[in-house]
Amino acid sequence: MSAVRRAEPSDLPSLLPLTREFCEADQHDYDEARIVRALAPLLHDDTHGQVWVVTSPSDPSALSGYAVVTWGWSLESGGREALLDEIYVRDRGNGVGEVLLRHAMGAAAAASASTMFLETEAHNARVRRFYARLGFAEESSVWMSGALSLPAS
Repeated sequence: MSAVRRAEPSDLPSLLPLTREFCEADQHDYDEARIVRALAPLLHDDTHGQVWVVTSPSDPSALSGYAVVTWGWSLESGGREALLDEIYVRDRGNGVGEVLLRHAMGAAAAASASTMFLETEAHNARVRRFYARLGFAEESSVWMSGALSLPAS
């Protein structure tokens, strides 16, 4: 059976191929420099969130999945909240994703997050059913995003 453990800075080279696979599966652009820049502080400490990895008991350095949870702060949530930013497991359909997500949810609760949010691609009903089995529910709100830039000096 696979094991879940906290990712460490030394896991970065093994995480990068998994992040590439995630981007390909979800049809996102893969920018390794951007991903390294974002992962580095998460692998260092809990300030911005946590990264969890799936390993084989026979080879703890061989990674087969990961989950990235980041922190937010919200009046609506009453303080700290968690965002499941990414979750990816190579070998789907054998319960590893559920074990990984339950572990990440428990760790977020232990870190005083009261709520976990996530987003899915609009076309991915299968993954929404997976999340619903674990207690997530669709909301009527719509997320929007916009790029930020520093004002010119």
